[in-house]
Amino acid sequence: MRAILTHQRAGEPPASVDLDLDEIRRRLGAAAPAAQALAGDLGASGERTALTPASVLVPIIAHRESLTVLFTRRTAHLRAHSGQISFPGGRVEPQDAGPAQTALRETQEEVGIAPEQIQLIGTLPEYHTRTGYRISPMVGVISPPFTIQADAQEVDAVFEVPLSFLLDPRNHQRHQRAFQGRMISYFAMPYGEHYIWGATAAMLVNLYRQLVFAEL
Repeated sequence: MRAILTHQRAGEPPASVDLDLDEIRRRLGAAAPAAQALAGDLGASGERTALTPASVLVPIIAHRESLTVLFTRRTAHLRAHSGQISFPGGRVEPQDAGPAQTALRETQEEVGIAPEQIQLIGTLPEYHTRTGYRISPMVGVISPPFTIQADAQEVDAVFEVPLSFLLDPRNHQRHQRAFQGRMISYFAMPYGEHYIWGATAAMLVNLYRQLVFAEL
């Protein structure tokens, strides 16, 4: 159960290192320079004084030979973010004890994986979206076998991407598009037919940077 982390120091060729779950956990718990983290969508910070707290689970699937990350694709009829690639998650509800419980509850509701099947191993920096959310990403490990029971009202596809692909900066693309009369910049990580972009891709960049800079 390993993933390859690819990195490149200034003036040096790309290098790679194998990470197992113990090493990923260690690096998630290590201090990394705060300046390396993406704080939010371009223009999100400062545009709104009140952000809605939310939480997502970054689900690492521990297959026997490799590690993957599980994603959902939102159904086309949803009012917000329809058809987009996301992590399981949602807004913090009053009954939730904290962001970790929110992430676990939403994961069970969206894809049917129970909290007792998920081992939380770390957190990522808080991320602010221009749509008004303050997201706390929780990193968790899920060991097969498990059964996906997707909520058809919210999720129309569940799929996995190799963690090694997501931890290779050559797959971290920068794109631009027009939004409310201005050009905005965002990260994208296209994988096959799936276009991972926006806040989801940015949080993956934060995962990558945490794992890299915890070692440098």
